Amino acid sequence: MGKITKSGKIVDLHCHLLPSIDDGSPDLEHSLGLANDAIKEGITHILATPHHLDGDYVNHRSDVIKHVTEFQHELDIRKMPLTIFPGQEVHINGDLVERYDDLLGIDEEKKYMLIEFPHGSVPAYAKRLFFELRKAGTTPVIVHPERNHEIQNDLNILYDFISDGALSQLTATSYVGGFGDKVKEISDQLVEHGLVQLFASDAHALKGRKFALYEAFKELQTNMGQDKVDEFEQNAEDLLNGLPVMARGYSRIEKKKKHFFFF
Repeated sequence: MGKITKSGKIVDLHCHLLPSIDDGSPDLEHSLGLANDAIKEGITHILATPHHLDGDYVNHRSDVIKHVTEFQHELDIRKMPLTIFPGQEVHINGDLVERYDDLLGIDEEKKYMLIEFPHGSVPAYAKRLFFELRKAGTTPVIVHPERNHEIQNDLNILYDFISDGALSQLTATSYVGGFGDKVKEISDQLVEHGLVQLFASDAHALKGRKFALYEAFKELQTNMGQDKVDEFEQNAEDLLNGLPVMARGYSRIEKKKKHFFFF
């Protein structure tokens, strides 16, 4: 694959490649396979983001750091050119501020944090919680909003969070149609209206849950030009480094009117 970003780098901020700690990869062999797939796509840096507090998995900060150190060692002894950082996909809970010390951000200083909503809804307390997180110095980054049923029914729910200072991350597979036409159409709208600021893979060792970042960037290049590709890539890099990232040029999405024909 040729170079798709100006920097030549692809940074993936949402990936389930650590072995046997969530639904991402069952063992080291699958994790190394995922790492190999990432390298083939041109991915250079990955934030490992096991599920945390989603009702199925608890992955404490210290455990994730330990798992990342061990997995990086496995990559290094095989001379696989990939750098892994510790993170979490933090499921939204009302007591996240109380649990704050056990949470990992995207960056070391926790200026940014990946937050997952339940698939079916957006909790009523989310706005208040985001305010509390921002007060603690952390900007929430909403993961895969295009796959949340409540947001699917009203895309301006996401607009409201973005206008309040949150950011959001679209899954690359969604943008290339891997989750079906409806999710693809929503993804296109969110990108066109500036309501997402970056792509990430959300890769698992499961069929249909591959990286797709290169493919998504190619499509973005076709649809919106090289500058947008480089902006998304730079945003991912800046988030990882704790540098300022803001949503820019975003707009509300008007619902398409239905046309009725009478005969």
